[in-house]
Amino acid sequence: MKYILRIYQWVIAYPILLVLTILTALVTVILSLLGMGKWAGYYPPKLWAKCWCWLMFVRVEVRNRRNIDKRTSYVFVANHQGAYDIFSIYGYLNHNFRWMMKKSLEKVPFVGIACKSSGHIMVDRSSPQAIKNTMDEAKAKLKDGMSLVVFPEGSRSWNGQMSSFKRGAFKLALDFNLPVVPITIDGSFKVMPRTTYNVTPGKIILTIHEPIMPSAEGHDLDTVLKESYEKIQSALTQGK
Repeated sequence: MKYILRIYQWVIAYPILLVLTILTALVTVILSLLGMGKWAGYYPPKLWAKCWCWLMFVRVEVRNRRNIDKRTSYVFVANHQGAYDIFSIYGYLNHNFRWMMKKSLEKVPFVGIACKSSGHIMVDRSSPQAIKNTMDEAKAKLKDGMSLVVFPEGSRSWNGQMSSFKRGAFKLALDFNLPVVPITIDGSFKVMPRTTYNVTPGKIILTIHEPIMPSAEGHDLDTVLKESYEKIQSALTQGK
């Protein structure tokens, strides 16, 4: 059965998904050029992400969706177990958002130009002025329900366990006075860790925790970082 699954993935599923990736990128770029970037940067990729789950027999369950409001802008912070974190959040969060990603990802064929044209935030750390420009761009976009998703660990886990969080996402939430919403991604390490391109069918659970609201004085960065880490870790059943 395992060998049949691998043949299906590499001979059927991956070629289909490659074509879908190219088509989704082209549709996103064209619609963005026509002034529909806010819509195009989320809804076509949302369907694309669900196809990655459907065709690879990966189920996604979302818990506590009631904790968020589509009309409110948030900074979502999530743990990063594997490649399917992206597909599960894109496909099943049901809240329009932009990724905060490394500027180097602009070079990824098709995907990079689609992300850039539709307004995802490319973090340029080449100079203080570049960092300021990145922050200004983010501030201009995070309103009217448009949110931001960040993996504060910075990269995918090697062993399924959470590593320490970087401060950037939390500083951004503090500067913009936005609620921080921790999201626990549980199960994606077993589905596809960073050490393989093979996908193991399974279930991923997204747990949306209650927003951490800014006080009248704003967020305390270290407190929010620690609280977010603890909330995310509290809903992990795998990879502890």
